[in-house]
Amino acid sequence: MKKIIVLISILLPFGLFADVMLPAIIGDHMVLQQNTKVKIWGWSTNPNEIVKVKSDWDTTTYKTEARYGKWLIEIQTPKSGGKHQLSIHSEGKPLQINDIVFGENWLLSGQSNMEWSGIKNLKEALDEAPNANFDGIRFFYIPKTVSDSPQEDVKARWVVCNPNDMKSFSAIGYFFGKKLHQTMNVPVGLISSNWGGTPAEVWTPKDEFITNPELLVSAKKLKTYNWWSSIPGDNYNAMIHPIKNFNLAGVLWYQGESNVENYSTYAQLMNRLILSWRTAFNKELPFYFAQIAPYSGYAKGLGARLREQQTISLQTPNTAMVVLTDLVDDVKNIHPNLKIEVANRFANLALVKVYGKEAGPIFYPKYDRHEVTKNKIKVYFKEVGDKLVLKSGDSVGDLFIAGEDHKFYPAESKLEKNAMVVWSKDVPNPVAVRYAFSNEAMPNVFSKEGLPLNLFRTDNWEE
Repeated sequence: MKKIIVLISILLPFGLFADVMLPAIIGDHMVLQQNTKVKIWGWSTNPNEIVKVKSDWDTTTYKTEARYGKWLIEIQTPKSGGKHQLSIHSEGKPLQINDIVFGENWLLSGQSNMEWSGIKNLKEALDEAPNANFDGIRFFYIPKTVSDSPQEDVKARWVVCNPNDMKSFSAIGYFFGKKLHQTMNVPVGLISSNWGGTPAEVWTPKDEFITNPELLVSAKKLKTYNWWSSIPGDNYNAMIHPIKNFNLAGVLWYQGESNVENYSTYAQLMNRLILSWRTAFNKELPFYFAQIAPYSGYAKGLGARLREQQTISLQTPNTAMVVLTDLVDDVKNIHPNLKIEVANRFANLALVKVYGKEAGPIFYPKYDRHEVTKNKIKVYFKEVGDKLVLKSGDSVGDLFIAGEDHKFYPAESKLEKNAMVVWSKDVPNPVAVRYAFSNEAMPNVFSKEGLPLNLFRTDNWEE
């Protein structure tokens, strides 16, 4: 019997068995980026097969030839509206994709605070779950996996938002998507690719370390664990590279807690991660990230050093940072429970900067410059808005001043619109000021619009 089967296989034209295959992210219920060109791609069992793609929103039949078993076609999408179908024809059995909507796709990545969800007993998510029925919000959850080489596909599928799947999805991602969907009245696709505990190195392509000795040395200092990889590129290969052809609107990133001990190269690392992702997706993707929240469990001062590096990361074009010093319910918990407001701040960034909509405030006051005058230091800030204010009481909090001896003392201060005058009777000849420069600092200075002043220091001392 085996010989007969082999003979039949040889005699029959190979094309009769040929077929096309699609990556998981091209499937039923998917969101395609609206009003632009998107890529549809896959594989073929016949290396010379002609693949045709036809949609119900366009009269064009797109054609291409599979080369080395792979094919890719670019097609035009319209503005959002309605539900659609896409068919892929080949010499074998045709494929049809149903319930396609057009809207805005965002990639959510990082570690546990981006991953945190209702199934991890997050109250905000559990309270919301019964109401989480949105046909216009679609989830694509990439499972945790690693690879030492770039992969072509993932084991995932698109799911229409429902209470059960919402509980296991990124809470920040869901609430972000909900605000975008309700504000713009367009579908939102949310692609979740995150892994609690992972350092940024594993999300960065391995080639970035081969060409950068400083990053390679820093990566070799990472601690190894049984629960996740610490090898550069492992998560990128398995969880980002497979979707690099998919058209996105932007990226949200919440990570950094696992990089506090090798903080000194974090800004440089994030620059390479961001630029390499943009190269892979062939698009200048907006990249918005959350600054790690106050947490008392870091080694002395390392949390502040990492936040400082994240601030430096803003030098990479088309990035923005969400400051979270006021959104912590317990500084002994590395996973703050207040995720809705984090998501809203992300959403405000996207609505204003990407979509040109009116939304909540997006500018967090930041250090600009300072000047020393006798026994006082005047610090100036940028992106203040109207003026600086104290959120409560009459004390700035977490403010320190030092002289040439590098000894810091609690400081007094006075706010002057976009500046702060700082002094202390214990430091007659001051040279440096530090604000919120500790692991657990939750200080009291905000813009009048309600966003917290970012941490800063005017010195560069290493102690």
